[in-house]
Amino acid sequence: MAQKSGLVITAHPGDFVWRAGGAIALHAKAGFRMKILCLSYGERGESQFAWKQAGVKLEDVKAQRRDEAARAASVLGAEIEFMDAGDYPLRTTEPMLARAIDIFHELNPAFVLTHSLEDPYNVDHPEATRFAQEARIIAQAAGHKPDPTRAYAAPPVFLFEPHQPEQCNFKPNVILNIDEVWQTKRQAFEVLAAQKHLWDYYTRVALNRGMQGGRNSGKAMTYGEAYQRLFPEALERLA
Repeated sequence: MAQKSGLVITAHPGDFVWRAGGAIALHAKAGFRMKILCLSYGERGESQFAWKQAGVKLEDVKAQRRDEAARAASVLGAEIEFMDAGDYPLRTTEPMLARAIDIFHELNPAFVLTHSLEDPYNVDHPEATRFAQEARIIAQAAGHKPDPTRAYAAPPVFLFEPHQPEQCNFKPNVILNIDEVWQTKRQAFEVLAAQKHLWDYYTRVALNRGMQGGRNSGKAMTYGEAYQRLFPEALERLA
């Protein structure tokens, strides 16, 4: 049986840790091949502490963030590929899209995790989502790099929680229990020295979602991650 896989498409390095680190670690632990496609290093707008050093250069910050992201991905049990598109602003290109489509074909992922559809605070995030959607759509086109032997099914897409969900019209309909991998996710937090101001904030987010998950499921849950499923789930029965 082929190994199952999951794909995470993220605008910046920190995003996959804060918002989807639990899902990544949980599925990696279950034997999934987890791949993160990181569109930028977050060198301009996502590296506040790195820029506080006197004389720091852009390439220095990029190198620091690449190292942090690679180490965080390793902690979570995932592989990571960088596209170095730049951030603030993030501008994707045709070669980037072609590579993303190839990744969809190579992985045939069971699911995709990416950003919310809206974010008035950070336009890089919905740009990453648009990019992920476009790659997913083109990857399922039989006439794009035709290969009659290729088995591919367009995967479900789950949008992970933005920093200020109410302002992003984010309405979670999935809460994932991440209790068994919480310590792994927290360990990945602590790799991201350039964004240490967010460690406690996202711990509180996980606790809040865990409380909500327990209330909605009737099962004990301490830590959770919230997702919005982009496409309907087809069922044979409701219960």
